[in-house]
Amino acid sequence: MIRSELLQALAKDNPDLRADEIEQVVDIFFEEISQRLTEGGRVELRGFGAFSTRERDARKGRNPRTGETVDVPAKRVPYFKPGKEMRERLNES
Repeated sequence: MIRSELLQALAKDNPDLRADEIEQVVDIFFEEISQRLTEGGRVELRGFGAFSTRERDARKGRNPRTGETVDVPAKRVPYFKPGKEMRERLNES
């Protein structure tokens, strides 16, 4: 699902809201998650999962085009851990 499909699904389920209101809600939702992760926090949505960040150490990488060794700096990357209900739903028989 892409963002526009999400907006369409929300509009279908909430006909009383205007399209710009739905878009504003989605923007705020994702902005709040991004802001919290930027601050080093965690976002937990019960029944869905938890967003957090993980640290990646600095390492030596390789440029695939030239084969030259490149220093890759340490960084934080986003991480998602699905909740118990989500895992069960994905693995239903």
